[in-house]
Amino acid sequence: MNHRADGILNAKELEGLTPSSERLTRGPVVVIECVENIPCDPCMEACPKGAITISGDLNCTPSVDPELCDGCGVCISACPGLAIFSIDTSGDADPATISLPYEFLPLPSRGETVVALDRSGEPVCEAKVVRVLSSKALDRTPIVTLELPGEHAMAVRHFRRKETSD
Repeated sequence: MNHRADGILNAKELEGLTPSSERLTRGPVVVIECVENIPCDPCMEACPKGAITISGDLNCTPSVDPELCDGCGVCISACPGLAIFSIDTSGDADPATISLPYEFLPLPSRGETVVALDRSGEPVCEAKVVRVLSSKALDRTPIVTLELPGEHAMAVRHFRRKETSD
């Protein structure tokens, strides 16, 4: 897959990475937006279900079989490129949850309201932090789960903490 030099995926590239709408209704699933053709396979090795594969040689980008993936998220912290997140739009899809790697300090707190951002770093909506996982098992890559309106679930890829007035 050829990507733009700035690492931004175009609409056609995103189409192949996003699970079907039907699959998204059945519970959490990971999405890999890897843009680097470099020798890397920690996500594939970390997946307990064998849902992540790399076709061709080790320089190819990984893909997810959404039918095998149960959204456990083990691969999220295994990815050195921070290119994996899980999304859950099951149920009534509102609110949805997204679990993202987050390597900044201080970590947000459960219940904190943050600004959800798109791939370009532009604000999309407010989101609530519903879980923060941080342990040695995660290889020092905490995973933050956000709750946000379902209509924005496919656009959000990161977040920033709200600025507080002193």
